[in-house]
Amino acid sequence: MSGVPVLLEGAALDVLVVGGGPVAVRKAAAFAVAGASVRVIALAPTPAMRELVRTVGVSLSERAYERGDIGGAALVIAATNEPATNAAIAADARASSRLVNVADAPEDGSFATMATHRAGSLVVGVSAGGVPGAAARVRDAIARRFDERYGRAIAGLATLRRSMLHRGASGEWRALAADVIDEQFCDAVESGTLDERVAAWR
Repeated sequence: MSGVPVLLEGAALDVLVVGGGPVAVRKAAAFAVAGASVRVIALAPTPAMRELVRTVGVSLSERAYERGDIGGAALVIAATNEPATNAAIAADARASSRLVNVADAPEDGSFATMATHRAGSLVVGVSAGGVPGAAARVRDAIARRFDERYGRAIAGLATLRRSMLHRGASGEWRALAADVIDEQFCDAVESGTLDERVAAWR
């Protein structure tokens, strides 16, 4: 397996999604919620896709895909119900040196989306070798443990880190992090004692 997980800044992305069905809706929604600029091209968009356009500002062109549609998109999602069309989209994306995800043939693409759990600034992505149902199950198991307690804890630590670095206390931050973000970190978050450990450094 040669996959390399990365976290992309949604607000910096222009994304093209070709397709109007459930898979296209799910992928368009994920990028739009993350702040990306999302264009959708769909010959027959579903009501769910139209609702996505209405609620999160995705742009929609109701027509078939044409060469040249990739434009300035950094990421391309080929999610039509026609394998030949998806293959053509993938070929055009590769020719333009763009990353492409092919819904019905992941091996023909250059990236895959992951089952994602978010708790504040904590983001966990799960890939399961092209078996999305398995990835979702693992994601849900992770979510049951790494809940909003972790989101709050990480938000507090991020604020403290920024404050300390701003006042030039980088050495103090490294010492605090080594002490507080140790093997007992998860236990401290879940037992509610992390704040006490951090307070000892204030």
